[in-house]
Amino acid sequence: MDCKTFDPASFFFIIFSSMFLIHSQPDALYYGKSDGPLSYSFYARSCPQLAMIVSHGVWAAFQNDNRIGASLLRLHFHDCFVDGCEGSVLLDDTKEFKGEKNAGPNRNSVRGFDVIDNIKAELEKCCPSTVSCVDILTLAARDAVFLSGGPFWPVSLGRLDGFTASEKSANEQLPSPFEHLDAITAKFVAKGLDMKDMVVLSGGHTIGFAQCFTFKRRLFDFKNTGKPDPSLDSSFLTNLQGACPNVAKSNSNLNPLDFQSIYRFDNLYFKNLVNNTGLLESDQALLGDPKTAALVKDYSRDPFLFAKDFAASMMKLGNIGVLTGQAGQIRNKCGSVN
Repeated sequence: MDCKTFDPASFFFIIFSSMFLIHSQPDALYYGKSDGPLSYSFYARSCPQLAMIVSHGVWAAFQNDNRIGASLLRLHFHDCFVDGCEGSVLLDDTKEFKGEKNAGPNRNSVRGFDVIDNIKAELEKCCPSTVSCVDILTLAARDAVFLSGGPFWPVSLGRLDGFTASEKSANEQLPSPFEHLDAITAKFVAKGLDMKDMVVLSGGHTIGFAQCFTFKRRLFDFKNTGKPDPSLDSSFLTNLQGACPNVAKSNSNLNPLDFQSIYRFDNLYFKNLVNNTGLLESDQALLGDPKTAALVKDYSRDPFLFAKDFAASMMKLGNIGVLTGQAGQIRNKCGSVN
């Protein structure tokens, strides 16, 4: 990639670039403004190619992996939810600490590290020691949602990478599909997010897959009854039991979180909940509480409301626990501190 000319390699990417410029107008409207300690024009002079290099890297990843949109979104969420948005999820284990990659919610599950590493490598050619890994991840998650058909939102920048990671923090702080709705909501509140953020960000499950072990008890032994979850649609239950037979070797089998539009970011996730075809017990529970159920029904009826609120909540998510000043660094490689 030539940093000066940046000549797109295909007609498709030219089309995408045009779409990107149209949808990046919100960034232009925020140009020069601050967002707490962050700025919407932070790299305007130091790395003006940043947005296009990240977008190209995400687009290229999409050409080889139709799951990558959901993976990058999840990677960003799992980073910000554990001790803040500081790139800790990207760090490999060291002699000093056990990182987050092998924590229970992440082991053999989180992916997309190579995409961030490739983008970082390109940026180091163009803007050495300038752009943090966590800012790359934040932009990549936004572009992944957009390329999947979802909304585009302005991203403020200037986050620094942290010096450490904690397997213990990841195990304790990340929401689990096995937890009660109240416990999950409490974890969001602890991060400065509210119930509405929890519901709308759950809508990110409109793309991606889940391993059978995360929902298998709903199919065969719901709440130790020895029977399936009675709230599950009967035909949906039959299909899931076929995809996830009640044997240990099926635990890692993948099933789409939104079976109607597996790779497209839309509001069908919420329609599924209304129809009792939500995959995870924690997702379907959103329909069981009157306050969250009202939001689920609103989003199931209005895709534009969902897109607007999702973008707003993602902007809040990206501001959790950011590091600036002397509190962090610009890593040379995303998997290790300098």
